[in-house]
Amino acid sequence: MDSQFKRLTLTGLCLIGLSVAAPIHATAESGDAAADVRSGPEPIKPTEHGVGRLIENVSFTDLDGATHRLSDFADHKATVIAMTGTGCPLCKKYSPTLARLQSEFQDKDVAFVLVNPNESESVAVLREAIQTHGFSGLYVRDDQEVLTRALGATTTTEVFVLDAARTLVYRGAVDDQYSFGYALDAPKRNFLADALTAVLAGERPEVAATTAPGCELLLVEIEDTESTDSAAAVTFHNRVSRVLQDNCQQCHRDNGLAPFPLTTYEDTKDYAAMIANVVQRQIMPPWFAAPHNTAESKLEIRWSNDRSLPQEDRDALLAWVAAGAPEGDEADAPLPRRFSDEWEIGQPDLIVEIPDPITVKASGQMPYRHARVATSFAEDRWVQAVEIQPTDRAVVHHVLVFIQDGKKAINEDAGFFAAYVPGNTSQRYPTGMAKKLPAGSSLVFQLHYTPNGTETVDQTRLGIVFADKPPTRVIRNAGISNHRISIPAGAGNHPESASLKVPTDVRVLSFMPHMHLRGKAFRYTVTMPDGQREVLLDVPRYDFNWQLEYRLAQPLDIPKGSQIDVTGWFDNSESNPANPDPTETVRWGPQTDDEMLLGYVEYFVTTETAASDSDESPASDDVSLSPSFLEKSFQRADQNGDGKVTREEFPRPLLFRRLDRNNDGVLLLDEVLESSRAN
Repeated sequence: MDSQFKRLTLTGLCLIGLSVAAPIHATAESGDAAADVRSGPEPIKPTEHGVGRLIENVSFTDLDGATHRLSDFADHKATVIAMTGTGCPLCKKYSPTLARLQSEFQDKDVAFVLVNPNESESVAVLREAIQTHGFSGLYVRDDQEVLTRALGATTTTEVFVLDAARTLVYRGAVDDQYSFGYALDAPKRNFLADALTAVLAGERPEVAATTAPGCELLLVEIEDTESTDSAAAVTFHNRVSRVLQDNCQQCHRDNGLAPFPLTTYEDTKDYAAMIANVVQRQIMPPWFAAPHNTAESKLEIRWSNDRSLPQEDRDALLAWVAAGAPEGDEADAPLPRRFSDEWEIGQPDLIVEIPDPITVKASGQMPYRHARVATSFAEDRWVQAVEIQPTDRAVVHHVLVFIQDGKKAINEDAGFFAAYVPGNTSQRYPTGMAKKLPAGSSLVFQLHYTPNGTETVDQTRLGIVFADKPPTRVIRNAGISNHRISIPAGAGNHPESASLKVPTDVRVLSFMPHMHLRGKAFRYTVTMPDGQREVLLDVPRYDFNWQLEYRLAQPLDIPKGSQIDVTGWFDNSESNPANPDPTETVRWGPQTDDEMLLGYVEYFVTTETAASDSDESPASDDVSLSPSFLEKSFQRADQNGDGKVTREEFPRPLLFRRLDRNNDGVLLLDEVLESSRAN
């Protein structure tokens, strides 16, 4: 009875999917719903959906009656387990794609297992589907849901990729060609093929988990059902090692920037108590953004670089330590994770190194150091990716690289070109997006060192990958700041704020708050033109030791006329153990003992392209340009929204001099338009 109920419910869900595919006549009220039904696969946080975990070694029977276990595929580099069906319309559409991928990867040591969880579909119908589409791998009629439950499958189109150690390395959609409500002539993203290519190269998929639009699976709990393998206690090899690979080893490895590795059992057991301490206090892995309040917000805000530890992983680590840190069976261990000793972004087109090595003393504090490197480009270049590599990561707190025009001092409010912080050393922009490196500019490195007990030398370098062609989106970075902050002596929770009027429609890509040792909490909010106020990023426990960037999973539209506000709270009291001097009133300054309130925003203007940003035209410095062009140029340059543009903010020095009619070094919009009319 229970089994029949499950299948009837599943069929009902498929019928709902079919009705969604029918045409919808949108009205003002149905506009949002129409957008929802046309949504395709979306990236989701891998560690919250089982990626990185050991899949239970279940036993199952194929359509010919042969019995298998997942461990039988250990001699393959990868195994694809693909949910499928003969009734779901999306399963039908994806059947030729699965057959093609089977054929493409079968000679590359990849095994395929197709799993049909539908009890209502007869063996004869399944054999007909195999014949029709030319499936060559195992086909399993999983009417007892053995594989379906072991994988935690959610839809009939979901695919899973396991490596040779039965670690789940990808789950989600095959690609984005089909969904309920749309069909493309060809996919834009080939998730499964890309994941397999990465695994075969010994790498991790760039996208490790997505939603998988399809007929939803309803898995009802069945009493007295025993797994083939009894649930094992948490050990290092069967669980903890995988949690560390997914969340810690990027830094905690040989030659990593963390002080000790966590790659072997011996390494990890020595620090088991410390692991429990930092996990309980939620300071490791480093991630300080509060969860977005989806109940009260109209915005969908998710972070592509979210490092927060899922509750199940946190519980597993604490249970392991409480049990005495058992090692377990080495046969359950994952494949070792490989890290590149070279460049994460690939071989750079240009490597820029600071001119002279910097000696980092053994103890105490060091003021910020600056190093300038001139470029020799005769024309503007478009940058697709950047990566900063210190030669001694152990003493580098963070590095920011700024673009400098001429010999003027760097303007931090204008935003940075590249950044290095622990756990985030590179930035790669999506296809069609790039940052501009102006002709003849210089790169200024701002380096913050933290002595660690041994004198050493560092000579940081920057790798740059150029775009193959001008981008369709120009990435910019603005700093929202308040240089007039004044933090009273002894104040334990002093707020300061700054704001930016958004002069044109933009899409925001990321945020990066910056304060110093007294920084306590930080928040970005936006007020839309209609008065709607939303929290964009809330960091209730700011930590100067981790200058984290918070990168949005999807760009966020901010319309013209909105106002972005940043608020920082400072602890200048004696209870702040990092406070250099609680008796001093603290103001803005560049050194660690000073303070800053600076909220970086990375974005692009929705109407701006590389062509509209170009300075190549001889007329680009001519004040006879159209008033509309000059007004747009003024708005782009006025990044802090104060209605004024300084010489440092304006990208065209010659044009600035011609527009600055009163020679006061500041442009007003009326002044710019008057200059145009006068010529």
